[in-house]
Amino acid sequence: MIDFRYHLVSIVAIFLALTVGIFLGSTVLTDELKQTTEEVSSLLGQNNQELRGERDTLQRREEGNNSFVTASTGQLVRDELAGESVVVFEAPGATASMREAVQKVLVQAGAAVSGRVALTERFVDPKEVGFVERTADTAKPVGMTFADEATPHAKAGAVLASAVVTPDRAQAGKSASDASQVLDTFEKGGLISVTGEPSKRATLAVVISGDPFEGESAEAQNMAIVSTVGALDAGGQGTVVIGTADAAASGGMITALRDTSEVAQRVSSVDTADLPAGRVVVVYALREQLSGAAGQYGLGSDSSGFQPVREPEPTPTPSSTSTSEGS
Repeated sequence: MIDFRYHLVSIVAIFLALTVGIFLGSTVLTDELKQTTEEVSSLLGQNNQELRGERDTLQRREEGNNSFVTASTGQLVRDELAGESVVVFEAPGATASMREAVQKVLVQAGAAVSGRVALTERFVDPKEVGFVERTADTAKPVGMTFADEATPHAKAGAVLASAVVTPDRAQAGKSASDASQVLDTFEKGGLISVTGEPSKRATLAVVISGDPFEGESAEAQNMAIVSTVGALDAGGQGTVVIGTADAAASGGMITALRDTSEVAQRVSSVDTADLPAGRVVVVYALREQLSGAAGQYGLGSDSSGFQPVREPEPTPTPSSTSTSEGS
């Protein structure tokens, strides 16, 4: 007859077998898991090494391209803007490094840089719209009128344009009679700061964007500058807005310009001005502006290409060379 002790021994034997099985099984699983982990880790390390290699190669290629373009910039832009003058506008947050690099290329292209007008935070502050409009009304030259639909910043842009740009090459380098008063009024109002002699009017304008505005007023701040840029363009022979990829991203100033079709049809933009090749494109875009055309250039999703399409210069044929030598 099976007694209680037999049952107890059986139960103990069963639990002992389970314990041994679990131990042996876990040991096997641990070994397999360890092996799998080591294989995955090795594979990830190899992939990371390959990615680092690809990154380093791309960086070296970019550095090589930048070095080549920098060394060739003078040749690439020579005489593209000969006889032209450019005034530089800066949005709040624009960097001195970009300004200096762009101005250097403009000079290499044959242009003269008349001066710089930096827009202040107060200029784009939505709370100061009324003050901007009053300043424009106070500073406007005698006889200047505004369209009924003109925004306060469009008015301000038109007044500033009258002081710093001209569509007439014969007037380039010359100051309008009330130019100094216009700039002084805006500067004393804390809306701009002036460097150089922007009152010696230029034929072209370059507007340097800053970091994207943030917060609830960002859209209004962008539109304040876009309206100003549109009026500035109307007062001269052309305007190009420049910046980096950030300016062409969501919330950026270049994006705001490109989304405003009425202005984008007239004003060009370049979102690669932090690159040597992009600064060459700035010159080409200004040249295109002189011909009455506009385009949106760079690497942004809404750009029309990296650079303007340029007509190739005709190659002299042997017959034309002989004719010119014989004449």
